[in-house]
This record gives sequence, C-alpha cells and structure tokens, in this order.
Amino acid sequence: MVSQFSGVLQLTDLDDFITPSQECVKPVKVEKKQGRSVAKIQIEDDGSYFQVKQDGGKQKLEKAKITLNDCLACSGCITSAESVLITQQSHEEIYRVLRSNKVVYVSEQKVVVVSVSPQSRASLAARYGLSSSDAGRRLTAFFKGLGVHHVFDTSFSRTFSLLESQREFVERFHRKEQDKQALPMLASACPGWICYAEKTHGEFILPYISSTRSPQQMMGSLVKGFFAGQQGLNPQQIYHVTVMPCYDKKLEASRPDFYLEEADTREVDCVITSGEVLKMLEEEKVLLSDVEPAPLDTMFSSVCGDELLGHAGSGSGGYLHHVFTHAARQLFGEEVKELTYKTLKNKDFQEVTLERDGVVVLRFATTYGFRNIQNLVQKLKRGKSPYHFVEVMACPSGCLNGGGQVKPLPEQNNKELLQQVEDLYKEERPLVPEEDQHVAELYQSWLQSVGEERARELLHTQYHAVDKATNGLLVKW
Repeated sequence: MVSQFSGVLQLTDLDDFITPSQECVKPVKVEKKQGRSVAKIQIEDDGSYFQVKQDGGKQKLEKAKITLNDCLACSGCITSAESVLITQQSHEEIYRVLRSNKVVYVSEQKVVVVSVSPQSRASLAARYGLSSSDAGRRLTAFFKGLGVHHVFDTSFSRTFSLLESQREFVERFHRKEQDKQALPMLASACPGWICYAEKTHGEFILPYISSTRSPQQMMGSLVKGFFAGQQGLNPQQIYHVTVMPCYDKKLEASRPDFYLEEADTREVDCVITSGEVLKMLEEEKVLLSDVEPAPLDTMFSSVCGDELLGHAGSGSGGYLHHVFTHAARQLFGEEVKELTYKTLKNKDFQEVTLERDGVVVLRFATTYGFRNIQNLVQKLKRGKSPYHFVEVMACPSGCLNGGGQVKPLPEQNNKELLQQVEDLYKEERPLVPEEDQHVAELYQSWLQSVGEERARELLHTQYHAVDKATNGLLVKW
C-alpha cells in the first residue's frame, strides 16, 4: 500500500507506516451481550468474519472502527489514519449528501458549499490545458451541475491567513527579548508538519509555531460563521467541502479544535483532493475543458472581473514573501519590492535576508520536505537557528507538489508537470492582502461585532503535544 500522506507523517518512527488492520494499538470498546453463549468464529474466503452459533446459525461480524479523532489523539502510529479517512472524507460522501438533498424535505436539505484551493485549480488546469481562472469557472459549473449551491476560492480566506501571520510576526518580534520562544516563528498552514511537530517534538517546538489558522480553516470560520449568519442558517445546515492539494488536509479538518460544539458540526465537513475531483469528472464522463464556464461566486472569492486573483510568493501560499515585506516595512521602514532567494543545501531550503548598514536584521527561510524539517528542528534544539521566520511545508517543492495533486500522464514526468502547474498558478494577478477591500470590510462588519476574544478564536488556533504512551502493545519483539 503506497501512502498518500506527506513524508513527515510516514517517517516519525522507523516502521511507522501501518494501517489499523495491521497493528493499531487503540483499545476498542466491545459491546457484550447479556447471557452466556458459545460460538465459533468462521473466516470466509473473502476475508469476512462470521459468528457461528451452536444451532448452526450465522451472523456477520462488524469490523472494529477507529475514528480519525482516535488516531489523532493516539501516540501510536500516525499514518493509520489513512484508511479511516477513506469513508469519512471522500467524494463518495459528497455524492451521498447530494443524493440525500434530492429526496428529503426542503427543511432537511443541506446547503452544499465547495471551497477550491488555487493549487488544486492549477493542477486541474494543467491536466485539461486551461488557464487557472478558466478552470475555476468550469469547476464552478461542474459542481453546481451536481447540485452544489456555492463554489468559493480559498485565495480569499488565505488573505486573512496572510494578514494575521504578518501581525503575529511583528508582535512576536517586539517581545523576542522577553520571550526566548517568540522567534523563529514557524508557519502553520501545513497540517502534515503540525501533526509531526505535535507527536514528535511536542512541548519544545509548539511555542514557535504560528497560531494563525490555515486558509482551509479560515474558510471554515467564514462559511460556518459569517456565511451561515448571513443566510439565516444554523451551521449544521451547511455541508462544507474543500478541494485541497494534499491528503493531510483531511487530518486538519478533523481536529477537535475545528469542531463547533454548540452547533454539533465541523467547520469543514469533507476534504477531497485535486485527484479526487479528477475522479469525479471521470465518473461523470465529463472533460473539464468541455464544461460550459459559469460566473464565479464572488462572496468569498478574490476576483477582478471574471478572473481569479492570487498572492505573490511561493506556491505554498506566499507566507515568507508577505511576512517579510510587511516586517521590513513595519519594523525597519524598508519597502522591499523584490525578494532575492538564496538556495542553501538544496532547492527546498532557501533564505531571504534584509540588511541595514551591513548587518542582517531579518533572516527568513523556506524549509520544505522531511529532511530539511529535521535539520531545522535539530538546529533549534541546539540553539543554532539564525532565522526569524520559516515557511515550513511537509512536501518537497511545497503545496503545488502535494500528494493529492493530479498525477502525470504516462508521457509526462513529474518535474515537467510540476513546472506547468507552477506556471499556471503564478499567472494569476497577485493581490496585496492589505488592499483587499472585501476582507477589510469583513474585519469591520464580522470580526469587530463578535468581540476581540471571539475574533481571535475564529482566526487562530492552538496545538497539543501528544505524549508517548507506555503501552506493552507497542513493544516489538
């Protein structure tokens, strides 16, 4: 079985890649029936289990089920979550909700919202020979044709993530003398990196990680919070799907921190990957290039006319670019128009610096992939890290190369496809976060109205060290 999760989730221990059926150590509560009975267990040729009673009667036994939350809270393996996710978060679940909407009473129907990431849009655009914006318009038409009500763009919610990251960095920089764990600030948008940090380095590393929500979970706040209120809906009446470039985003959506207790619903109900959207298109026997484009939903999308807007910087969200230029301006009065990246050990480890009078006053880095993340953490532990901010991503080459992206055709190689996806991603006109009037209005109308403490909950999150349990079942002999 080949894992589709990022490398850092597979390599936390030497033999970490397992599935629940192999050696999951999570105890499962067994419902015992009253009364004494003697029975045998019979295994059929197809692997199914039957209980054979004394009278010869047979009863098929259910599989023990471990939820995704069980996996995330357990200190055993990490990647066992993969097979659990198949039923909880897949395109089949979306079809189930859409089918249900056609047969239930109107009052019981779900308002289905799909939020598409720009990395996924670029990946699908590359497969069908489209521009990224054109792919966005055609995806809008495709999803609405299936019964989806709204299709949004997570570049919009990423503007919130970038603005909050900028503010958080400046605040941390000001208190770096009093708080030795204020810097370096480590980007938090990658759930593979977060899961690895919580389970492997725990209390040591977590204070360095930015509390700002990822674009996916910012959109979760917007859809189940502001949008639900605007539409006069209970958050539970909305079924929110995101389309993402990696499988690790399924883990993120399932974190208890993003569960609305009062409404009894998740902020993001289902995450599917770019590849799963391709599978949906194939199952519907539709070529995206043949779909008639539809107007973009503008409520939660960054658009100019009929074109979608992006952000400057890397294909992983541009966190380094935006935090660096903001910090240079706010802290040192320097307007940085263009960043110069210096490649260090490899292309996934690059550095950007700001100098004043020959002295480096800001030193930022991008660190992609497990090997570079390990080196970063070891330097931090030795007190040798020179950085003020690091854009950390689990996947080599970042989010555009996520494990959930559309795979190359037989005649393509990975490198060529990645370059094509990157070119399509970067062709979108970049929007300066501070100049997004729609976002500025939401800060005023939505976030100020809920109070400072609640606004922080909506835009930020927290992390939890997972202690290694001493469990005899974990011992290998």
